[in-house]
Amino acid sequence: MMLLRPPGVYRPQSDTHLLTAALRAAAVPSGARVLELGTGAGAVAISAARKGCEVVAVDVSPWAVLTARMNARVRGLPMRVLRGDLFAPVAGERFDVILANPPYVPGDVDPEAARGRARAWEAGPEGRILLDRICRAAPRHLTPSGTLLMVHSALNGVAATLVALRREGLDASVVARHREPFGPVMRGRAESLAARGLLYPGQAHEELVVIRAGHVAEGRGHERGSRAA
Repeated sequence: MMLLRPPGVYRPQSDTHLLTAALRAAAVPSGARVLELGTGAGAVAISAARKGCEVVAVDVSPWAVLTARMNARVRGLPMRVLRGDLFAPVAGERFDVILANPPYVPGDVDPEAARGRARAWEAGPEGRILLDRICRAAPRHLTPSGTLLMVHSALNGVAATLVALRREGLDASVVARHREPFGPVMRGRAESLAARGLLYPGQAHEELVVIRAGHVAEGRGHERGSRAA
């Protein structure tokens, strides 16, 4: 997909493509209400809009919001794009599908202080500041049969995400994996991350995962709770 992308807006990469493929595999019906958090240039949201979904896309970056709006407009797709922090612009709303590709690169920069393209990757010491916020808030924004699809690096702790979602009453599992060589940002901080024990010395690849979660079906809550213990 060719997208308009001015400087400072995240370029769709492997995590974007992995999330888009997971969306296709989920067989979301036309007319479903879809929310994408951290839309960037709008690639995943546009894929949902092309399927006939009612799409709302959110990003904290004003440039990303304008870019996603332009990319939807030139394709003639009706897509609501809002500026704001995660779920804040859609408070009180519920969705059939929530898509998330949040910042997840561990680092020393406070995500709230990040500017420009760095907003797309800075995620705090363990890379989990945005991930954990989404895990806590997503259940309140899902319909009873709704689905969360979220992509991040295995370096952030896959088990930590599964446990966090299950604690909020969701049934969660890994539905896709992809091994990816480090990009420039990870290569630049690999030595410091290895010193902190987040990487092994000489590591040059990471595994990306897509986690799917939804409300636990009636009668299965005890089973899931036992598996998460």
